[in-house]
Amino acid sequence: MRHCLAVPFLLLSLAPAVLPKDLVAPVNADGKGVAIKGYDTVAYFTDSRPVNGSPEFTAVWRNATWRFASAANRDRFQANPEQYVPQYGGYCAWAVSNNYTAPIDPTAWRIVNGRLYLNYNSSVQARWAQELNQRIDAADRNWPSLHK
Repeated sequence: MRHCLAVPFLLLSLAPAVLPKDLVAPVNADGKGVAIKGYDTVAYFTDSRPVNGSPEFTAVWRNATWRFASAANRDRFQANPEQYVPQYGGYCAWAVSNNYTAPIDPTAWRIVNGRLYLNYNSSVQARWAQELNQRIDAADRNWPSLHK
């Protein structure tokens, strides 16, 4: 009986290593698999502005191609992708706070507590920013069920 009870616990402990790729949180990518409309996600942090990435400097992460303005930014990203990727897979933070996903405008962005948030457009971003903490809390709660 003891061995029968141990098997489910063993399987659960191995689960992250054997999860299929489609169970990983999705990334907002276009039809060609390019994330966040080709913008350099590192530049939001290093240049404090949105910068178009180049097809010359890319990295593949979570089944999406990420573009960068420079090899240095690509290398920063590859060293620690979680530090630079936008929250909620790069989907609109306002939409996720309302329990759905929507595309983004890479120029409607904000970094809060070291995390990048993107929004549908500047008008939506302004509404999102008025209730910033409540919206982030709601989106954090909603995101796990949205990316199953």
